[in-house]
Amino acid sequence: MAAGEDRGVTPSDAVLIRLRMSAHDAHYGGNLVDGARILGLFGDVATELLIRHDGDEGLFVAYDLVEFKAPVYAGDYIEARGRITNVGTTSRTMEFTAHKVITARTDISPSAADVLAEPVLVAKARGTCVTPKASQRKQTLSP
Repeated sequence: MAAGEDRGVTPSDAVLIRLRMSAHDAHYGGNLVDGARILGLFGDVATELLIRHDGDEGLFVAYDLVEFKAPVYAGDYIEARGRITNVGTTSRTMEFTAHKVITARTDISPSAADVLAEPVLVAKARGTCVTPKASQRKQTLSP
């Protein structure tokens, strides 16, 4: 395969994790969760994507897009998804989304929550990770 050649993107290049935001995650008044917590989830998704794709955790180099769309509070359940959209010799471009799927309802009681009929987009991002050639243990062939 020539240097810089796209090795293809397969369905296994997508990952989903779901987490409950805890009181420990709340950083601001009103139990608001810091946006950096969501970026941390994207980092975890990126790590799994790289392990699945290359057999190595690789390194997150940079985000070129980060948008926060809706607030996240302690007690909310967040689904973070990511997928590899482009594969270079060592670089992997990824896109991420985070959706709120369960919302805390502290207005009703301290432990009340509702499953949302439609997930709410809370953040999206795009970034680049790198797996050094010497660390790539898997070979993905173009279809």
